Amino acid sequence: MSARDCNGAELEDGDSVQVNKDLKVKGMSKTLKRGTTIKNIHTTDKDSEVECRIGKSTIVLRTEFLKKA
Repeated sequence: MSARDCNGAELEDGDSVQVNKDLKVKGMSKTLKRGTTIKNIHTTDKDSEVECRIGKSTIVLRTEFLKKA
């Protein structure tokens, strides 16, 4: 089992991804804008989710809103 982005590319630990849609993050006043690059992601047990750090917060994002950078 492996995590795949919206285009079908395989995601691995340490990859960089870009957000392909504006996302409101629960619990944060910040909105992730389209095109934001997130570095050093970590895969989770679920294929449809990855974990990453935004500032000092660790959040989980769904892979359907990400593309490999």
